Amino acid sequence: MLLALVPGKRDGATCERLIRQVHDRTEGRTELLITSDEHAPYETAIREVYGVETPRPKRPGPGRPPKPVKVIPAELCYATVRKRREKGRVVEVVRTLVFGTPSLLGGLLSRSTASTTINTSFVERNNGTDRHQNARKRRKTYGFSKDRAMHRAASYFIGYSYNFCWPVRTLRVREGDGPWQARTPAMAAGLSDHVWSTKEWITYPAKPR
Repeated sequence: MLLALVPGKRDGATCERLIRQVHDRTEGRTELLITSDEHAPYETAIREVYGVETPRPKRPGPGRPPKPVKVIPAELCYATVRKRREKGRVVEVVRTLVFGTPSLLGGLLSRSTASTTINTSFVERNNGTDRHQNARKRRKTYGFSKDRAMHRAASYFIGYSYNFCWPVRTLRVREGDGPWQARTPAMAAGLSDHVWSTKEWITYPAKPR
């Protein structure tokens, strides 16, 4: 399921907006495993959004007290994935634990029903689906966006309609020997009980900001 989407430059401000959306849409839960590539602004954004301000002990003597520091909650894990390539082929995958402990990481992975290792394959798979559905993001074509506002609008429309209108083969379920039931990411997450049509998605009232 696509939880958050922020079109724009891949800079610190965009990364922080993305992480803040994840924080808000998971109701501030901190018992999470977050993974990404080694793009440095992600670590800074996670510390800024999830960090808890903790006072530091005052140094002896005169002077201003030291500023508090942001400490990552003990139950949050953040890990990165770096793929080393030679001649266009991946020859090594380096996984690094940035926040959290190996035992905490192992516990979070053991509870996962989707993966048993640190990876970014889900984001990469969604990026491929997104490019397939959105010609504005396809490489080496003339369909690229010429207007930033239209690009943002198309990104949001296609990105989030995926959650409700796109049945994913690996999410389908069946009871006994009965027929397979197609499910969208929203259905798997318990947010919907049916596959939405494009018309239903377009005409659904938007929530005021």
